[in-house]
Amino acid sequence: MTSKPYLTGHYTPVADEITATDLRVEGSLPPELSGRLIRNSHNPKPGITPTHWFKGSGMVHGIRLREGRAEWYRNRWVHTPALEGAPYLTEQGPDLTASTAGTHVIEHGGRLLALCEANLPFELTADLDTVGAYDFGGRLTSAMTAHPKEDPVTGELHFFASSPFPPHLIHHVASPDGQVLRSREVPGASAALKHDFAITEHHVVFLEGSVTFDHAEQSGIPYRWSDAQASRIGVMPRGEGGAEQVRWFEIGQGYAMHLANAYEDARGRIVVEGPSVGRAGWQRSWNWWVGAPDRGAEPNSGSRSRRWTVDLTAGTVREEQTDDLTVEFPTINDDFIGREHRYQYALSFPDDLGIGNHTLVKYDRSTGTRQLLPFGTGQLPSEALFVPAAQGAGEDAGYLLTVVSDLNADASRMLVLDASDLTLPPVATVHLPRRVPAMIHGSWIPDADLARPDADLR
Repeated sequence: MTSKPYLTGHYTPVADEITATDLRVEGSLPPELSGRLIRNSHNPKPGITPTHWFKGSGMVHGIRLREGRAEWYRNRWVHTPALEGAPYLTEQGPDLTASTAGTHVIEHGGRLLALCEANLPFELTADLDTVGAYDFGGRLTSAMTAHPKEDPVTGELHFFASSPFPPHLIHHVASPDGQVLRSREVPGASAALKHDFAITEHHVVFLEGSVTFDHAEQSGIPYRWSDAQASRIGVMPRGEGGAEQVRWFEIGQGYAMHLANAYEDARGRIVVEGPSVGRAGWQRSWNWWVGAPDRGAEPNSGSRSRRWTVDLTAGTVREEQTDDLTVEFPTINDDFIGREHRYQYALSFPDDLGIGNHTLVKYDRSTGTRQLLPFGTGQLPSEALFVPAAQGAGEDAGYLLTVVSDLNADASRMLVLDASDLTLPPVATVHLPRRVPAMIHGSWIPDADLARPDADLR
């Protein structure tokens, strides 16, 4: 039996692809939940032990809801060349199709895309079968971040490509129907690891932390913490010519893997929020990701909520820790991407000694309070995704969807929670046919979003 933490417990891979129909539901599924909850994570084939958690092949898990029923669950590997052993680096250079495709899955322009930041996206069918590498009709010749941002007002998709070699950062914008409108190199970027970013109404925000390219790293993910690498926030105006106007602001050492949101406040300052780790937290997380001995290490050790406020006029940044919980996977109501939000959700992990259980957290930024939904020993919920209620008027009027891995029962269930009050019992519980491994990111895809106006673009 392997001792790698990312192949044991909640993260134990499944060995096959299955389909199950007519899932058992407790409670009542809201009728507006007509679509698919699709989640993605690393699931190497049986007998394969990757050198890093992020090197495992991607597998998507989907739950189909319609008319108050849970019609099916299915899981499928993303069938990329890497799944069959094709190397990323070749004599001709990187193979952008040799992807794990195991970090995220989104919909844009009617297409489902499985994402991994070092490669091209991979298109999936509505039934989660693999179509193939997708390059936006030949317009995308670089990798694509696993964390694109769709502007809820314009429908544009912002994404980037990051590389340890020049050009270090390219910003892309695609139209609502999936046509790449522009691609621009962002000046001043470094080889620092860039995993997530943010948009505001008028700006694009990049973060470079104290983790940078290091060719000596042997895990297959060539990045390490470096005290010599300055942490910075880059603020770039949106629109034509914005890249040439990017400004970089140095901040305190740290690394932010994921951002909750960014927006422009009433004074025109850029406010950015998300969990961040220091050197010790990064190293303990890295030890978990590579399977190095480290008692009590968690995949998100030492991650605390932070806020950076960038004053473009004064040329200054104020940063502060906003909470003391160990949290990751922040989410919001996506209708507020790039605009000021009140509510924020996250997954709380055991503390830095590995003590405690997992908890879903709801933050109210207006009152400064938080609400906790703790889970028992042996239970790990996934990143919580917000879905608006049909008649909802408030920002938190809707549902949170999360998939719980339960080691005690060797089973999983999908919870539909009332996002307005986490202390209420679940609105509905969908019992899944197997224990679903702990996953990284995913999306709720309403049925209306899977219409494909231009099926020949790929």
